[in-house]
Amino acid sequence: MSICMIGSAQIDVHCHMIPDSYLEAVKAHGMEMDEGFPIPSWNAGMHLEFMDAAGIRTSVLTMPAPQPYFGDGAESARICRKFNEEAAALKALHPGRFRFCATLPLPDVDRALEEAKYALDVLGADGVKLATNSYGQYLGDPELEPLMAYLNEKKTVVITHPHKPSAVNDTLIAAVPLASYEYLAETTRAILNMVAHDVLVRYPDLKVVVPHCGSFLPGALPRFKGLLPVMVAKGYMKPVDVDANLSRLYFDLAGAATEEAIESLLGITEPSHMLYGSDYPYVAPAALIVAKKSLEARLAGHGLDPQDVLSRNAARLFGADIPVREYGKRIVRLAEIEVHAGMLDDYLSRAQEVGTVSMTVEPGVIGLFSMQDKSDPCKVYILEVYADQAAYQAHLQTAHFKKYKEGTAHMVKSLKLIDTHPLVTATLNKSAIR
Repeated sequence: MSICMIGSAQIDVHCHMIPDSYLEAVKAHGMEMDEGFPIPSWNAGMHLEFMDAAGIRTSVLTMPAPQPYFGDGAESARICRKFNEEAAALKALHPGRFRFCATLPLPDVDRALEEAKYALDVLGADGVKLATNSYGQYLGDPELEPLMAYLNEKKTVVITHPHKPSAVNDTLIAAVPLASYEYLAETTRAILNMVAHDVLVRYPDLKVVVPHCGSFLPGALPRFKGLLPVMVAKGYMKPVDVDANLSRLYFDLAGAATEEAIESLLGITEPSHMLYGSDYPYVAPAALIVAKKSLEARLAGHGLDPQDVLSRNAARLFGADIPVREYGKRIVRLAEIEVHAGMLDDYLSRAQEVGTVSMTVEPGVIGLFSMQDKSDPCKVYILEVYADQAAYQAHLQTAHFKKYKEGTAHMVKSLKLIDTHPLVTATLNKSAIR
C-alpha cells in the first residue's frame, strides 16, 4: 500500500474554489450569469485530480466573480465568512496542497476590515483576494484606505481579479463575453487607479498580484506615463512615481501567455515577479495541461528558468515558511524498514505526518515516496530524494523529523539505508505525501 504519491513543487496562484454555499447564494439572487459566463462545477476532488495530472503541488484558492454583495452588508459578510471557513478547512484537510486568499465583504469597508482580521489572524489565510471593483468601489478608492493600511501592516499578499464593471452595455457583453477583453481592461483600470493614488508606494509591504499576464498594462503604461505630467501641470492629478509603484506588483500568467504577452510583460517587470496561474476550473483540465507545457517552453525560449515562474517565485512571495534555496548534487537513498506488527498503523500515521510537513516546508526535500511490501505489510520502503547533502543534513535537524525519529524508534524492528546513484535525474520530480 502506498501512503504517498509523486507530484511536484509547482504552485498555482490563480485558481478558484466554488463551494456549494457560494453557488447557492449567487443563484438565490439570480446572479449566476452576472459575469456573462456560466460558473463551472467544482469540488476539491476534481481540483486535486487536475493538480496531480498537471504536476501542481499547491493551489492558492480564491473566490470567483461575482462578488457576493446583493445590497445587504450583513448577508455578504455571512457568505464571505462561510467561504473563508470552508477554505481554511480544506487547507487543513490537505496540508501542502491547498492554500487560500480570503474573500472580503466589500464594498462595506468596516465589515471587510473585520473579516480580514479574522481570516488572517484566526483562520490562517495566506492573503486576501480583492475584486478590481466591488459595485463601483475600485481599488485605489480613498474609502479603502483603512483596509489597505491594515493589509500593509500584515504584509499581505493581495490577489486581484477582474469583476464586471459597474456600468456596462448588457447587449454588448451578451455578444462578446467580458472575459475576452473587458476583464483585461477592468484589471488595467483598477491597477492604474491604484498607481494614480500612489497606493503601492504609500503601502510598500502590500504584495499585489495582477492577473492575466498583466492585462493591458504593458500597452497602457507608456500612455499613462506620457499623460501624467500634463495632468499634473494642469492640477488634475498629483505627481506619483509610476515605476516605484510598478516595482511592487507581481503578475500571474493565467490566460493566453503567448510569446507576445511574455515579451510585453518582461518590458514592465522582473522575471522574479512572474507567477504561474491556471484559472482552473474555468478552463478544461486537458487544455490547461497542454498550455502549461507550452508555457514552460516559451519561458525557456526567453532565457528564463521555468521553475522560477512555476514554483520559486510564488514560494518567495508567500513567505518564510516556504524557504527557497539553490541546491547542488542530489542525494537519493532507499530506506528499508521493518515495523513491529502491533505498531504498524501508528507508524504509518507518523510517517505520513512527517512526510507531509517535510514536503510542505522544505524545498530541499525533493521526494519522499513510501511503499509497503504486499506480501509483508510490516516491511516499508521509502525512496528519499534530497537536493544535496546540505539539504539532507538540514532535514535531519528539523523539529518535525526529530519528533518522528524519537516517536517511532521503539516501533522499528530493523532499518537499512541504501545510498544509490540516480541514472535519469530528469525524472526526479517533486513529490508530496498523502
